[in-house]
Amino acid sequence: MSQFRFCPVCGAPLEPRALRTGEPMRLVCTGPTCGFVFYLDPKLAVGTIVRMPDGRIVLARRAIEPGHGLWVFPGGYVDRGEDVRTAAIREAREEAGIDIRLDGLVGIYSYPGVTAVIIVYSAVWTGGTLTIDDESLEIRTFDPDGLPWDEMAFPSTKDSLRDYLAGKREGPAGPLTSA
Repeated sequence: MSQFRFCPVCGAPLEPRALRTGEPMRLVCTGPTCGFVFYLDPKLAVGTIVRMPDGRIVLARRAIEPGHGLWVFPGGYVDRGEDVRTAAIREAREEAGIDIRLDGLVGIYSYPGVTAVIIVYSAVWTGGTLTIDDESLEIRTFDPDGLPWDEMAFPSTKDSLRDYLAGKREGPAGPLTSA
């Protein structure tokens, strides 16, 4: 069930148990007085579809797995306690070298068997120069009609870009900007 074998509270072995009918098995401490339940929760990630002044969209070719050599928009994991909008702005700065202004929520994406839940924002470029980091092989801008659909890294990349291009946005993202 998991690579986790011991309770982080008392050190006793963990074992899978059904706590409630219809719920997945949970890892439960076998210690005589502990009873800790180890919930394996999803990981939260953010991505940002960034429009340049000419209307082109920023994509990076991944230098890491999963998806090595495939295209994604700037994004990554949200740190514990970090505002998701701040994380989206930070990831655009780290992965693309640019400052952005969030202007809408494109959607929230999750898939069976995938541990990440991805929140995707739309944004406009406000400054900086496109540069790659150690997670990217290349960074480019694409005309919306020329996106490399057959070379996208993840279902969430394709699904959110399709939603974005179809005009699906769920209101303003909030006032945060990086510059």
